Amino acid sequence: MKTKTQIFLELWQEARTRFTNQIQNITEQDLLKKLGTSSNSVGFLIRHIGDVELLFAKNVFGDANVKVVAKTVIEKRDTGEWTNLQELIEYIVYSFESLKSIVEKQTDIDWETTITTNEFGTKTKAEAFGRIVSHTAYHAGQMAIVNKYGTN
Repeated sequence: MKTKTQIFLELWQEARTRFTNQIQNITEQDLLKKLGTSSNSVGFLIRHIGDVELLFAKNVFGDANVKVVAKTVIEKRDTGEWTNLQELIEYIVYSFESLKSIVEKQTDIDWETTITTNEFGTKTKAEAFGRIVSHTAYHAGQMAIVNKYGTN
């Protein structure tokens, strides 16, 4: 029988393929694409997903070793600096590994403990984890649309 942690990890990793499958075909030119007057480029969305994964590892799951300056969250807008594909890929690999590592340490009881954040109030860790799953899938959908229909 699988633990809650194993099940949650499988769910998150499967949902995250909506994001990672796109990365395989992204070019540096795609990073600049925006949809109409939208402020978020493909590059911004990639960085934002990584930023939020790192914030979850640090603030929701308590990994003190995670180093993050969540520029997309701080600025709340695309500053146009997310144009280096290799750096972005390295960043999202780091964010994935960081979040995965701390999630793997959770016990079944840990998932029932509550945490409080400014962003979404008081939730169990299981409920909070639902936020990162849906956050990544939400922005992956945006990224797909911007990449398909957006222009530089």
